[in-house]
Amino acid sequence: MQVQTVVSPVTAGSNTQTGKIIYIDNLKVMLTILVVLHHTFITYGAPGGWYYAEKTTHTAALIPMTLFVATNQSFFMGFFFFISAYFTESSFHKKGAARFTADRLKRLGIPLIFYSFILSPVLSYLVYRFALGHDIPYVDYLHGFHPWIDFGVLWFVAALLTFSLLYVGIMLLFKSNKPSQPEPGKLPPVNKIVLFALTLALGSYLVRSVFPVGWVLKPVGFQLGHFVQYIALFALGIVASRGQWLQVVSYKMGKGFAAMVALMIVVLFPIIYYIKIVTNSPIETFNGDGHWQSLMYACWEQFTGIFIILALLGIARQKWNSQSVFMKNMSRATFAVYIFHPLVLISLSMLFRPFHTDPAIKLLFVAPLAVIGSFALGDLLVKIPGVKAII
Repeated sequence: MQVQTVVSPVTAGSNTQTGKIIYIDNLKVMLTILVVLHHTFITYGAPGGWYYAEKTTHTAALIPMTLFVATNQSFFMGFFFFISAYFTESSFHKKGAARFTADRLKRLGIPLIFYSFILSPVLSYLVYRFALGHDIPYVDYLHGFHPWIDFGVLWFVAALLTFSLLYVGIMLLFKSNKPSQPEPGKLPPVNKIVLFALTLALGSYLVRSVFPVGWVLKPVGFQLGHFVQYIALFALGIVASRGQWLQVVSYKMGKGFAAMVALMIVVLFPIIYYIKIVTNSPIETFNGDGHWQSLMYACWEQFTGIFIILALLGIARQKWNSQSVFMKNMSRATFAVYIFHPLVLISLSMLFRPFHTDPAIKLLFVAPLAVIGSFALGDLLVKIPGVKAII
C-alpha cells in the first residue's frame, strides 16, 4: 500500500499559520491511545475507577501501572482541554456566536445523550451479565436500570461543552465578538511557567481538601479535584491562541522540559513512593483531605503535567510535523475512539475473564487489542454519513 505523507504548512522555522497544525493532530492520536491504555491499566491493577476491575496483587506490576496512570493523569486530559481551547476562538470568530453554539451543542451534546441513554446501559449490562453472572435478557435488565444520566468517560465532553458555553457568554458580555488578528508572540519564560505550575499545585491541594481525588460530582462525573488544572489549561489555550504559541514553541525548549520530566518521573516519583512506604501512608492521604502527602503529590503532579505538555509541544513541532494517510485516518477517528473505546475494552475484558492467569498478564494482551479494536471501530464509524456529520 502506498503511503502518502502530508507536510504541515507550519514548519519548524515558520511563525505564520497557513493551514492545519499537523503535529497537534498527531498528538491527539497519542493522547487518545493513552486514554485507552489508561483505562486498561486501571482494569487490571492501577488505582482508579472503571466499569470492570480485575486487579493484580503483584507489587512488581502494580508500581509501573501506578506510575503510568499517575503520569497520564498529570497531563493528558488537561492537554485535551488546552488543545480544544486553542482552536475555540478562531472557530467562534469564523462562525459567530449563534452558529458556534449550535455547532457545539450538536457535536458535543448529541454524543452526551447517546452515551447516557444508549451506550451506558449496554456497558453496564456487559459487566452485569458476563462478570457478575446474572443471566437475564437485556430488556429485563433495562427495567431495573436507574442511572440514566451517566456520562461515563464523556464527562470530558460535558465539561468542554460547559467551558465553551461560558466562553461564548463571556465574549458576548464583553462584546468581544470581532475577530482579532493574532500575532506570534513569545512563550512565557521558564520562571513564569514554574510559577504557573506551582499555582496549579496549590490550587489543586486546596480544592482537594474539600473534594479529594475520587470524589465525583453526580451525575456529570466531574472529579473536581482535577478541575483546577482543566479550567486553567482551557483558559491558557485561549491565551495561547491569541499569541499563536503553537507556532513559536521551540525544539530546544521541548528538550529542556523533557529532561525535567525525566527527573520528575525517574527520581522524584520513587522518592514519593519511598515516603509512602516508610510513613505507612494509605493512598487516600495523597488524594486530599488536607494531608501533607496530598500537597506533595499535587506538586509532583502539576509540575510533571505542565513539563510534559511543553516537552511534547516543542519536540512534536520539530519531529512529528508530517502525517501519513494512515495517521490522518487515525486522527479523524479519535473522537469516535474516545466515545466507543469502553465498549471495546469491556468486551475484551469479558472475553479474557475466563482465563486463569494473573491480571497483569491479561493486560499485555488486552491493551494492544483494545487500542487496535477501538481505532478500527472508530475508523468505521466516521465513514457512516449520519455519524460522520456529528463526530
